[in-house]
Amino acid sequence: MKDVKQRSRQFALEPALFLGRLGLTPNALTVIGALLAASVGILIAQGWFIVSGVCLWLFSAADTLDGALARATNRVSVFGAFLDSVCDRCAEAAIFLGLVWWYQSTSNTRGVVLAYLALVGSLMVSYARARAEGVGVQIAEVGWFQRPERIIALGVGLLAAAFAPIVLEFVLALLAILTAVTVVQRVRHVATAARAGTLE
Repeated sequence: MKDVKQRSRQFALEPALFLGRLGLTPNALTVIGALLAASVGILIAQGWFIVSGVCLWLFSAADTLDGALARATNRVSVFGAFLDSVCDRCAEAAIFLGLVWWYQSTSNTRGVVLAYLALVGSLMVSYARARAEGVGVQIAEVGWFQRPERIIALGVGLLAAAFAPIVLEFVLALLAILTAVTVVQRVRHVATAARAGTLE
């Protein structure tokens, strides 16, 4: 996954610099990217699964543009990193809201529950990282199901849902389980750091 991240950063550099020349700042790209990603929730709520799956991947790939521009123009900042994390969580919540909306509108109670559990799991993975870093433990790469894996899996589920809706429910169940496992992995990592006396 590290190689994928490095390659995505390389591919994002030129488009990011182009947008920078148009006058956009890294923080502006962060907000625009989050709004685009959040709009996927609207597509999902309408049941447009193929379009939403493709847009999810495209807009998530575009999420690397803000960081690429910040690094290339030496405008990396604490606030920029904070804003990026907040916007990512808002966009992710909007996407799952779209799923909850769709399943509710089709009277699929199981789908509603699975979408809700997947949302909680996804947010808890990010929260566990934030709290760990708050006490001085770096866990960016700890855990099986971080954001890139979640985006890939959900995109596959959305595309497949156009032909076999049950696949999306299976993917949501998988997300719910593996995000919970990831949270446990991060808790154990912080517990190990605490026992070793490496916390601040």
